Amino acid sequence: MVAAFTVQWVLLLALAGAAFGVEVFAFVDALRTRVDAFTATGKLTKNKWLLITGVATVIGLIFLIAQLGSADMFVFNIVNIIAFVAAAVYMVDVRPAVRSISGGGSSGGPYGGW
Repeated sequence: MVAAFTVQWVLLLALAGAAFGVEVFAFVDALRTRVDAFTATGKLTKNKWLLITGVATVIGLIFLIAQLGSADMFVFNIVNIIAFVAAAVYMVDVRPAVRSISGGGSSGGPYGGW
């Protein structure tokens, strides 16, 4: 019985760490992106995305620390899921759009890295 709880705790810790990593990456990427790229794509402003991803990062850190400190209690809250979804929306919707405007792609030409 104890081994099952340990495995579950490790898995939840790994998920919390992965979610925190995505949230940090989204925040840093939003921080480094030009202001005009957000408005050119018709997305929310840079300040709004910095606020959204910044709050998501703080929430992710809180839940990661809570998961680290509670081997007997599993911290899994809807707030953490919402924070991850906000960062994921930035990563899959906003980031590709602003990178296409700001020229942040890694292609070596019109046909990729040929």
